[in-house]
This record gives sequence, structure tokens and C-alpha cells, in this order.
Amino acid sequence: MRIPAVWKHESIADRESMAVELCRELNLHPVIARLLVLRGFDEPDAASRFLRPSLDHLHDPFLAADLRVGVERVLAAIDQGERIAIHGDYDVDGVTSTVMLRRMIELLGGQVVHFIPERLTDGYGLQADGIDRLKAMGVHVIVSVDCGIRSREASARAREVGVDLVITDHHEPDAELPRALAVINPRRLDCGYPDKDLSGAGVTFKFVQALCLRSERTNWLPAFLKLAALGTLADVVPLRGENRVIARLGLDGLSQGPHTVGLQALIDVCGLAGKTIGSYEVGFILAPRINAAGRMSSPDLAARLLLAVEPSQADEAADLAHQLEAENDRRRMEEADIFNVARRQVEIDPEVSAHNVLVVWGEGWHRGVIGIVASKLVERYCKPTIVLSVDGKMAYGSGRSIPGFNLLGALETCTDVFERFGGHRQAAGMELQTKRLGELRGRLAAHGDEQLAPEDLVPRLNIDAELELTAIDEALVQGLKALEPFGPGNPRPLFHARPVEIVDGPHTVKERHLRMTVRQGCRRFRAIAWRAAERESFFVERRNALNLAFSLTENTFRGETFIELNVADVK
Repeated sequence: MRIPAVWKHESIADRESMAVELCRELNLHPVIARLLVLRGFDEPDAASRFLRPSLDHLHDPFLAADLRVGVERVLAAIDQGERIAIHGDYDVDGVTSTVMLRRMIELLGGQVVHFIPERLTDGYGLQADGIDRLKAMGVHVIVSVDCGIRSREASARAREVGVDLVITDHHEPDAELPRALAVINPRRLDCGYPDKDLSGAGVTFKFVQALCLRSERTNWLPAFLKLAALGTLADVVPLRGENRVIARLGLDGLSQGPHTVGLQALIDVCGLAGKTIGSYEVGFILAPRINAAGRMSSPDLAARLLLAVEPSQADEAADLAHQLEAENDRRRMEEADIFNVARRQVEIDPEVSAHNVLVVWGEGWHRGVIGIVASKLVERYCKPTIVLSVDGKMAYGSGRSIPGFNLLGALETCTDVFERFGGHRQAAGMELQTKRLGELRGRLAAHGDEQLAPEDLVPRLNIDAELELTAIDEALVQGLKALEPFGPGNPRPLFHARPVEIVDGPHTVKERHLRMTVRQGCRRFRAIAWRAAERESFFVERRNALNLAFSLTENTFRGETFIELNVADVK
């Protein structure tokens, strides 16, 4: 457990003075004011904008390079009756982007179709074959969403066949951009757009915002926030700036409704009807089911569900939602099987475990779940990890990283090994010949051993503040709710209290977790330590004096709502 060192530029007294001013100006709980200062929101105006995001906080979409060109071409195609195609991607970010832009163009009266590649048959991203397919359907304009920034071959093919290509993406570009009619990506080096961290759905939302502005339909924009929030939260981008606006307002809409019949069917099958939907519900309940379509069968299942808007489609939507539920169950089983095999590789094979970057592979591993397996291996071993599925002469991989290690940069040191690759600092995909897997492992191992020190591979907790259990009250919990949604760039606040006594338990729950009641002074709270069953003896032996790191949540059980501690660690 690591307690953050004092700031470089402000003294403790300075930070306390800033927190006092926020308390006075904004009528905040003192702990919430301190948390805002720690996150860099030390002036009342900045803190107020963070706590109360609104659509007025969105930047002018036309600040993005090429966006005006792309929007004008789409509007011209609508006016001229030309067919437009949305080319999406098979994850939540790509599916929600596809649905948003298709729906917007339909509302404007355009002729529009969509195409989302299937993972196992079409491969990843925008490809020349996809251009040909859409050209054969009579398409004049193709707009890519959440893909295309490295698709120079596809852009060349679009020019050859006379199709205007508009690329919208958020992944890291190459030094040379595709030669498309428009390339809209905040990460372009020559793009002056203020917010560089948008998800693919965020970039698409900005395109929709621009279409709303140009068509004088700004009242339509709030209706797209729910889908934009699903894509933004699922893509795990920093929840600051416009991402926070999109996520916060979109979650409000997801919780309050009303919804289209497709979205309502998804919420119903997830058991979330009438419940507050936050970042946890999106990340661990809704998003996995949308993702399951692209992972296990066809992403069009999810797209068709989210495009269902007419009451007459309610039965079809319910059927599609149940199909997603079944695919998600199948995904869980595949994922568990592959994870267990991959874990054994790491623990048995010294060629894997001895290095700072893990590279594992297996014949016939389902390509739809290897990214999740990579994430779980990163969580377990705290090392950047690449998991590859071998299919004859070719291997297809997905990688995830740890903070401080640029995974895409590491892959760029092995460019000659790949047939194709792409992604960003924390996640990437790749394709290479099977015979070169050993070479890939060796070169990434050497790079990781050079770049990462032992201390980089130790998981750390960043504790925000000490908090006695006697100081926890409903006002603090409500103040914490105002900081939501939590995620990258805005982590859930972690506190520590000492000494804390266990007065009931710990009791093992589902063979993995520990539930207990803790006390400090006169205050008692229920507490849960996730995935801590193997440490039960530690809790028992030191039950009279623990240093507890925890976050605060509200839990409802049998109609009773109470404050609960989520234990992150003990010592």
C-alpha cells in the first residue's frame, strides 16, 4: 500500500486552504473538497464544472481537423439521395458509434446502411474488401467509426472505386495518415481539438453534435448521450473533460429513461430495470452483453437490438436481448477455460514467467475472448500481457498493459514481425505468422526487461486520505456520489483507517470473498473484501488491529440501504 507523497508545488497548508475555500464557495463536505483539490480541481469554477457537468461544457465540434469536410459531405449525400454506409467495429465502442450515426442520418432523411466486420471471418478494422462490399451495395459515401486511422490500403481502394471515405477514429495514428476525404481523430498531430482522450463513441458523438448544429436540430443531441456513455465507459478512457460530461449525463439518462425498445430490452434482461445505472453496471453488466455479440457470433445482433426503436419491434428486441445473454454465458465459459490454460503456461514455463512482458498462445483459442484473458492475466501478475490464438499458419493476438508501459510503442519495436497491428498505449491487437511467435516473445521480453524495473511490477494502492469510521455519514456518501462516475482519470476514492477491529466474521462468500463487520470506536460497518478468501487467516490473526484501505458504497439488501466498506487491502 502506498500513501502518495506531498505535492511538489503546493504545501499541505496550501491544499488545506484551497479545500476550505471550496467548502465555503460550493457548500461541500470537507472530505469532498479535499478530494477535489487532490484531483486538481482547486478553484471553485473548475470544481463546480466537474461536479455539475452539462452539455454547455462541450467544445465546438468544428475545432476538430477535417470534421467540417466530413459533415458537409454527409449532408450533401443526404440532400442528393446518395447511399451512405457506416463502417463500424465489433466492440461496444464501435457498435454504439455505428448505431448513433446511423440513427442520426436516418432522422435527417438519409439513405443509410451499416457494416460491422465479424471478428473471425472479416478480421479487424477497415479493409479493402469491406470497401468493395459496400461499393457493390451502391454506396457513395463511407463513414468509418472507431476504426480506420491506420487503414491506408482501404483508403486507397476507396479512391480507386470512386467512394468518398470519411474516417472517424480515436486510436493512435501513424506518421502518415490515410488519404481519405476526411480523417477525424483528435490524436492527429495537426489537430487542435482540446480534448484528445475521446473514445470512438465520443468522436462519433461529436460528429452527431456537428450534424445537429448544421441541421438546427440541437434538441436531438441529448437523445444520443446514453449510447455515447455506453461506448465511453466500456472503452475505459479517462473520465475527465468531455468524457465526464458524456458519461455522467448518459448515465443519468440510462437510470431515468424512457428508452427505446431495444435498449429497454437489454436493461430488462440484465435485471437493471428501475435501478440506478452507474459505471459498474455498464462495465460489468451491460457492456459484456453487447460485447458478447462481437466476441462469440455476430456484432450485428447488438447493433440490431440497439437500432430497434419502434414499439412494434418489442418482441424482436426481447429475443435479441436473450440471444446476447446466451452468448455472454458462452463467453464466460470460453474465457475461464482459456484463462486457466494460459495461467498454467505463465506459472510452468520459465521462458514466459521470467520476463516483464508475458506472451502466451494456444491452438484454437477463441479469438473473441483473448483480450479479456489478457486483462485478467495483467490483473493477476501485474505485467503487460499478450494472448494469441493460433489458427494454422497465422496467429491473432490481443494485448493489455499496465500503467507506465506503452504497449503500442513496444509493438512498434517489432513492426517487421507483424502482418498488421494497431491500438494505443494500454491495449492493442495484432496478426502475425505462427512461425514468428517465438521471435515476438523474445523481442518483447527484451524490450520489457529493459523498460520496466521490478518496482513497476508491484501493484500499488493510491490512498486519498485517512478517514476514521466515526467520520463516515450520509452527507459524505452523497458527496461521493457527486464525484461519480469513477474510472481512469477519476478513480474511486480510497481511504484508510487504523486501528480497526473485526467484530463479526470474516465469513467466506462464494468461496472467493470475505464478508465481515468492522468497528472503530462506536461505529460499526459491514465490509466486503473481494477475492480475499485466501487471506482469511491474515484477517483472523490480526482481527483486533487492522490498517484498513477501503472505499465507500451504498448497498441495498431486502429493502434496506446501508453504507458498506469495500476493502481494497489490509496490513
